[in-house]
Amino acid sequence: MSKEILLKKLSKSVIEGRTEEVIGLTREALNQGVSPGVIVQEGLIPGVQKVGELFSMGEYYLPEMIVASNAMQGALGILEPLISGKRDLFHSGKFLMATVKGDIHDIGKNIVVMMLKGSGWEVTDLGVDVGPEKICAAIQGGDYDILGLSTLLTVTMPAAAAIIEAIKKAGLREKIKIMIGGAPVTKEFAEKIGADEYGNDAWEAVTKARRLIENPR
Repeated sequence: MSKEILLKKLSKSVIEGRTEEVIGLTREALNQGVSPGVIVQEGLIPGVQKVGELFSMGEYYLPEMIVASNAMQGALGILEPLISGKRDLFHSGKFLMATVKGDIHDIGKNIVVMMLKGSGWEVTDLGVDVGPEKICAAIQGGDYDILGLSTLLTVTMPAAAAIIEAIKKAGLREKIKIMIGGAPVTKEFAEKIGADEYGNDAWEAVTKARRLIENPR
């Protein structure tokens, strides 16, 4: 099997969520001398991008997203140790993620995290119910490109505004771009509280994250 056919088959297996097949094809590609970076760039990423597009079009739903993401993670489990120290081969940037104070929902956040990782982002997930102090400390101590805030409850939307205000008061606003998403969130709300972008779903979040670092405002 040629490298091109092998990588196309790998992408198709990711789209279909065939974890064992994805792992087997990843190992086969390595055995053929295909570099880990090429496997990610030309095999895994096109697959996970197609999954995101299908989700945005309403052809894929949450179960399909999770299965495909798990398949991709199986391949990354093999490749990441080989890429250690060479992340520039497919590295998109560094992303800090958190669900805001008072909100313990994590399904949406976790899907975005999986999609980001599948698209080459290095993600630090602070978890749920995260307050301004912890986020400011993470920004201060890290070198992140984007902060992603998730809020699934209308009553916790003000917590997102409080986090951005705290970041400003700490003198860290110019250090990082900020995105926000979640069921009750709108583009207008994101603009009102001073976020740089709003993601309506996981694929849109990944697409806009890439745009933010490629075309900073």
